[in-house]
Amino acid sequence: MSAKTRLDDMVQATLEQLRPKAKSLIVTVYGDAILPHGGSAWLGSLIRLVEPFGLNERIVRTSVFRLSKEDWLTSSHVGRRSYYSLTDTGRRRFEAAHRRIYSYARRPWDKQWTMVFTNLTGTEGERRDALRRDLGWLGFGQLSPGVMLHPDPDQAAVRQALIDAEAGEQAVVMRASAENWVAPEALRDVIRTCWDQDRLAQDYLGFLDIFRPLWRGLDGMADPDPEVCFLVRSLLIHGYRRALLRDPMLPDELLAPDWPGAAARLLCRNLYRLVQAPAERHLMRVLETAEGPLPEANAAFFTRFGGLTQPGEAA
Repeated sequence: MSAKTRLDDMVQATLEQLRPKAKSLIVTVYGDAILPHGGSAWLGSLIRLVEPFGLNERIVRTSVFRLSKEDWLTSSHVGRRSYYSLTDTGRRRFEAAHRRIYSYARRPWDKQWTMVFTNLTGTEGERRDALRRDLGWLGFGQLSPGVMLHPDPDQAAVRQALIDAEAGEQAVVMRASAENWVAPEALRDVIRTCWDQDRLAQDYLGFLDIFRPLWRGLDGMADPDPEVCFLVRSLLIHGYRRALLRDPMLPDELLAPDWPGAAARLLCRNLYRLVQAPAERHLMRVLETAEGPLPEANAAFFTRFGGLTQPGEAA
């Protein structure tokens, strides 16, 4: 069996293990691949791009329609063609996630906790659920009904989440530290209440089990297929995002010594760097915008994971 055939089999096995939902996978593709190129694409070219994931035209059309209803995407028409671009809300959601996925730097913890208190009532369930979901994406855990907790969140993203949920007049944000005499066991109980760390550790270990074989299969391979590299890159970020966006990124003092999140981040960085350049060539070949071919990626894209190969540079 050739190296290419083995790699194709591994990619298919990865797809079967992750079993990504269509709408969620399209969110990943827009955030990881389309946003750096302007955030807009012709629907027909998007359908071609995601077809190798097993998504047919009907599923893609249904998914982008639902994402439009959820204020992720907006559509425009030129002749008979439909183009889908990110809304302002969608961009803000991605920007908050991107800081955690691609450029997160752990800072020394100042022992301060951020608490969000809301008094959204049952009659405002849709806004309450949206706010809880958005704060959850930022790593907040629910301490009790109406109270969410985080040790060191992105404060700008917290404020934007409250604005998006129209909860600015019904939420109080406070920062506080535990007294020195608080028992460590009590703090660990709070952490267990807010976050399922055991499940999160299993998510990271599962991610490592799935993507380590792909790293071994691609490392050292000369001229890997660009489409395969795009599939790997998209599945990689999809799998990593699935675990990471539930992770509160607790300070080292609150984590087990062998916390698998560190190994997962290292693997994600290394594999992403390995497949990034060929994957970009595939994107440029397949996707189209209303103005023609996809524009080159913006400068911020090449700062991901501490620096990526730019066009014309040796990999």
